[in-house]
Amino acid sequence: MTKLYLAGPLFTLAEQSFNADLARFLKKQGYEVWLPQEHEPRQMKGEGRAKAIFRMDVEALDWADMIVACMDGPDPDSGTAWECGYAFAKGKPVVCYRTDFRIAGDTKGAPYNLMLSASATTRFEVPFRTEPAQFRRRLLEHIRQASPGKVTTRRAVYG
Repeated sequence: MTKLYLAGPLFTLAEQSFNADLARFLKKQGYEVWLPQEHEPRQMKGEGRAKAIFRMDVEALDWADMIVACMDGPDPDSGTAWECGYAFAKGKPVVCYRTDFRIAGDTKGAPYNLMLSASATTRFEVPFRTEPAQFRRRLLEHIRQASPGKVTTRRAVYG
């Protein structure tokens, strides 16, 4: 069973709801999913809490076979960007998706930072008014393309 680390912003109710729905969907498809917002040590406070979150997320990144990362927003979430970089350095496949139709990238054809788009094993963007079911189908296609047993070299698959 492929283990996925679901990276993305988790600071609004809308983001948390989207993340939880996506995690449930992926689990129903047979994946093991680590969703950071489900593991936050709420009982801790201050710097100890921040260090615990960092430690748990790094351990989860090490556990995962692949990272699935949300690139929404005018600039992708900084924590998500760090998680993608960590995964890339560890040689793990990174699937980036973007449901945000605003263009914010610095190169033609890449709607977000080139260090993220170029380091992704595969990435895709969905147009405005994409149906959730269509988004989920595309995500599954890209996860399969990037699956550890299928990727022999670090190459990007866009589309």
